[in-house]
Amino acid sequence: MNVYFDNAATTKVCEESIEAMVTLMRENYGNPSSTHYMGRQAAEMLGTARANIAATLGAPFESIYFTSGGTEANNWAVLGLAKLLERKGKHIITSMIEHDAVYESCKKLESLGWEVTYLFPDNSGRIPCEDFTEALREDTAFASIMLINNETGAENPIREYSNEIKRRGFKTLLHTDAVQGFCKTPISVKTLGADLLAVSAHKIHGPKGVGALYISKGVNLPQAQLGGGQENSKRPGTEALPAIVGFGEAALIGGRTLSETAESVSGIRSRVVSRLKSELPDTVVIGGGDSPYLLSLSLPGHKSEVIMSFMESEGICVSKSSSCKKGARSRVLESMRLHNSVVDGAIRVSFSKYSTTHEADFFVDILKLASEKLFKAL
Repeated sequence: MNVYFDNAATTKVCEESIEAMVTLMRENYGNPSSTHYMGRQAAEMLGTARANIAATLGAPFESIYFTSGGTEANNWAVLGLAKLLERKGKHIITSMIEHDAVYESCKKLESLGWEVTYLFPDNSGRIPCEDFTEALREDTAFASIMLINNETGAENPIREYSNEIKRRGFKTLLHTDAVQGFCKTPISVKTLGADLLAVSAHKIHGPKGVGALYISKGVNLPQAQLGGGQENSKRPGTEALPAIVGFGEAALIGGRTLSETAESVSGIRSRVVSRLKSELPDTVVIGGGDSPYLLSLSLPGHKSEVIMSFMESEGICVSKSSSCKKGARSRVLESMRLHNSVVDGAIRVSFSKYSTTHEADFFVDILKLASEKLFKAL
């Protein structure tokens, strides 16, 4: 049996996205910037995709800018804000649990003379609003804290951060990496209060190579690159229209089925956790379990790589921390001040709308078998 439980790394592309992309490539391959009829048709499809994503975020149509993915969107947000605001303050707030797209961008800015405050998570994996409040200063140019952590599933109180900025009358701008939250938890940019927000297609059953950045009205983010007038001249270059159309379809479906899918996935996660607690009580469940799509767990005393290898030999795909780490120790789990044995034995299990209870039971059965065999090998 083959089980794919690494959906936080990437997801299976849904048939609706595939069909939309293939149809476009076969029948309407015009450049959206061309003025002839095929170009106009392509531009209309580009607009439809933008509208789908904007609607799912509760955002204005014109505030969505397409990128090559979540990493570019986050890079553009952080580095662009630094360029925009460097004369208004040289202080940044971020956290130790950020994706490297944000964390490494902040490290780069730190090397260029910016003062960066790195907030640590509590034992649930969240960044408490009290800590954000304490770190916030009048000269804080901007803050960048993710909505849903990509390793633990912890959800941060972005709205509370935004409210605190407004309460104190500061001009601090707020960016959030919402890649793991998009189409998985209800998001309204107006309610959330973020000035910039990054999303990605391949986490929601869309294609790889495309993402988007929401930029609120009044934030004149510098150009991502130089070129023509595409994306309102902010991110020029011929749009990757097939991928964008696939993204739009995935967002449309994901937004419509958000509650239904979340309920299904929550049941699967709860089933796994319940069985582990009763049948493999030494298992440590990491974090508060805010997102039903992510489950971080550990078998202390064992090594993540060994557990993953055993699971793979039985046809199960899981990961160790973030897939972007390529085997390195998890900065996120270390920042939670977990015991070394817990960090070293941690694996990330992530679900999708295609996950089933049968797969969940098979996963638990094989994890139990792994624990027994690995324990005997010690």
